[in-house]
Amino acid sequence: MENLTMGAPLKQPVVFELQGFDVPPGQGPFLFFLALFAYIVVLLGNGVVICVIMKDRNLHRPMFVMICHLVVCDLLGATAVLPRLMMHFLMGQQKISYLPAIAQGFCVHTYGVAMQTILGVMAYDRFVAVCEPLRYHSIMTSARLHCCCALAWIVALLLIAVLFSFHMNVPLCGRVIQHVYCSNRSILNLACIPTPISNIYGLSMTWSVSTGVFIIIAFSYIRILSVSFNQGRSDSSVQNIRKFFSILFIIVPPALNPIIYGMVSKDLRAAIMKLFSVQVRRVCHKE
Repeated sequence: MENLTMGAPLKQPVVFELQGFDVPPGQGPFLFFLALFAYIVVLLGNGVVICVIMKDRNLHRPMFVMICHLVVCDLLGATAVLPRLMMHFLMGQQKISYLPAIAQGFCVHTYGVAMQTILGVMAYDRFVAVCEPLRYHSIMTSARLHCCCALAWIVALLLIAVLFSFHMNVPLCGRVIQHVYCSNRSILNLACIPTPISNIYGLSMTWSVSTGVFIIIAFSYIRILSVSFNQGRSDSSVQNIRKFFSILFIIVPPALNPIIYGMVSKDLRAAIMKLFSVQVRRVCHKE
């Protein structure tokens, strides 16, 4: 809450200080290489996927084109955060000027929204492929495919552009961002004045996008399951599947609860480890 101190607005140019991680002495290079390794894995993995899809003409199909868009989205999110995080680990760099901070926050939020809108388009594509197989190629033409993907990005960019437009003319009275990276809320927490419109819009956007995409995906896959049951399964198979789902609530909670309790309860976890170690010693002693 110290960032909300009501004082004189900061003079331009504003330079923020990211709180970042509390790096123990001497651990910076190790954490740098961990972050670098993660970034290399992201770049190589996603790069290979894009190259394979681009070179293999058999993969020039709607689903794989959408996977390419997801890959670009992943690269956007990782590139927005990991390089600066590496500099923080290696050189202790925590300062970031205003425009790069806004750019980082914009990219991070765009990544989050675009991921959901692209998944929504993928669900629509699968819905058409399964429910309208004979008309699939006439419905999901190349032009419509690219229009759907472009729409997913445009919706994400417009929503986030409106979100960050609320930063205009907002005086800031703090410099310390209580996060590893910049975001809309972490920057507006430093505002000298309340920002209720931004708060309402941000919550409404998050709720509407998440709910809307969830409804699209849920509807698409429910219809896909319905069509699959009606077209490709016998009555006995359908009955077996229904019976299986009816007993999931008996199987899943009892299976997961011991794991959850073991993770949460320190005493139970210690007792389990003690019992396990005793059994191991007995086996070793017998041998």
